[in-house]
Amino acid sequence: MFDFVQEKKRLVQIVLALIILPFAFWGVDSYQKSGGGEALASVNGIKISSQEFETALRQQQQKMREMAGPAFDQSIFDKPEIKHSILEGLVTMHLMQSQAHKTGLVVSDEQLASVILGIGAFQTDGKFDKDKFKVEVASNNMDPLTFEARLRQDLTARQLTDAYTQNGYASQSAVDNLIRLNEQQRVVATVNFSAENFISKVKISDVAVDEYYKNNQREFQTSERVKVEYVTFSADSLSSHVSVAEAEIKKYFEEHVAEFATQEQRQAAHILIAAPATASSDEKAVAKTKAEQILQQVKKAPTNFAALAKQYSQDPGSAANGGDLGLFGRGMLVKPFEDAAYSLKVGEISGLVQSNFGFHIIKLSAIKSAKGQSLDEVKEIITQRIKAQKASDQFAELAEKFGNTVYEQSDSLKPAAELVKATVQPAVWLTKGQAPSGIWTEKALQTAFSEDAIKNKRNTSPVEIAPNTLLAARAVEYQAASVRTLQEVSAAIRNQLERKQAFELVEKHGSELLDRLQKGEKVDVSWSATKSISREASSVQRAGVELELAKQVFKASPGKLPAYVGVKSAQGYMLARVDAVTEIASIDEAKRSRYMQQIAQITGEALLSAYLQEAKKNADISIKAFAPEEKK
Repeated sequence: MFDFVQEKKRLVQIVLALIILPFAFWGVDSYQKSGGGEALASVNGIKISSQEFETALRQQQQKMREMAGPAFDQSIFDKPEIKHSILEGLVTMHLMQSQAHKTGLVVSDEQLASVILGIGAFQTDGKFDKDKFKVEVASNNMDPLTFEARLRQDLTARQLTDAYTQNGYASQSAVDNLIRLNEQQRVVATVNFSAENFISKVKISDVAVDEYYKNNQREFQTSERVKVEYVTFSADSLSSHVSVAEAEIKKYFEEHVAEFATQEQRQAAHILIAAPATASSDEKAVAKTKAEQILQQVKKAPTNFAALAKQYSQDPGSAANGGDLGLFGRGMLVKPFEDAAYSLKVGEISGLVQSNFGFHIIKLSAIKSAKGQSLDEVKEIITQRIKAQKASDQFAELAEKFGNTVYEQSDSLKPAAELVKATVQPAVWLTKGQAPSGIWTEKALQTAFSEDAIKNKRNTSPVEIAPNTLLAARAVEYQAASVRTLQEVSAAIRNQLERKQAFELVEKHGSELLDRLQKGEKVDVSWSATKSISREASSVQRAGVELELAKQVFKASPGKLPAYVGVKSAQGYMLARVDAVTEIASIDEAKRSRYMQQIAQITGEALLSAYLQEAKKNADISIKAFAPEEKK
């Protein structure tokens, strides 16, 4: 249908791909949320700090940068409505977490471990890879505690949202009626009257042109423009001028040798009989007895360990793989499990090992010895790190000198450019209020139009346009806002007035024809060949029928055919003749099932939306308003 299903989107999406986390099973005990900065909002007493907002803002900027590539314009995030939208998102997230907590929803350690075991970002060949794990954590600028807490929060909130979004309802009668409406076919012929054919009938006087010009002066205003040359200075630009001595590389390697070494890793499989710390003594006793019985089976047939794990293990993340947990190092498992695994020889099977998850039977599969990388293997990495650090240090030292030079020698950018080994870029035209994409952020544009820069032709103050990147500009030409003369715009005005009157004429002509057709009069109209269309937008597009005309076609009563409808179009006016209506013969179960799922999803999302609206009404929520000039 025209506005059914295709226009719907999920109201809530929990994107775990951006929350790369370590295993709860690996012994992370707690997480204390770090704050910092003023509170920009609060939800039921939980404050959303400026630090949390800045983190969310940077994440959104990074997503947009990856999607847009060179066309990315960071200045869009200076807009108060964008900031408010991001802050609203954080408020909704905290509200869901608050409501989930109030409802008593929790995510157990076992559930958390099960989810994380399935995250492919930590795996190599389907098994947990510590090195990949370390890289992912570091690339997201988070520590393990933060990672686990984020996932637990999101899974808890997901339980709440799923309770609504996955419980929408659709009756079979409603679904069948919708299918019949959606797949009903109407046979139509169309005709399009173009306004271009009526322009010859229009005469626009000079008086009309002059009057329009006088009454619409704002339409002919030109914005302020300034032509500027500019220079950019960044830490990246300094890297190419940085040299690194062999002695520096060797020293760095010696000081960070542990960083380039891998510790001993072990691979083990286990059978878990669950008995969490919160279980009663009787429950733990029952679990232990069951584990002891399984241990006896393992001892009798050690080669059947994988099969027994598939049959009995209550660890959903590893049971299907014969209990295999992949490679792990010291400090990654809960201590009782780790101590037992590191006491075994390859092929050995432990006795019962108790942890907060229950009772484990462990089989050591392999040992991967510790290995250090040679200087030659990591030389390039070290070189780039030292270069980046040196460039960053040089940037910090030169940034102030750059700013001083721009200010003190304000009649030219050349001295400042020479100082930082940069080049003054050729002049470009900038229009006030219209920042081009790329380096010209809103703040940079405002600086280029400052009074001192325009009137006195002085260098602008350096503006940070990206992290560790400065821009300074100098106006070389300026054009004030003005109104274009009548002589300049008279032809455009005449054309505009002609087209306006032509559209009025074609609309009148089309409406008169429609009225006569609907009265049953015979009218000489060059109808197109007939075509069948349904309410599906793709069907309408294939038939070459405009959407608004198609809507009118399906509003027409099928009681008396042919029926006639008409609408204004982009070219002028369109008429349609409805000759026949064809109903769907039967509804197959597969189609009915698909529709029911779609309607259930939509109604579920509507339930969630209503729930959140009501929760917001009853919650204590405060949100800071962002002023237009505020730059965070």
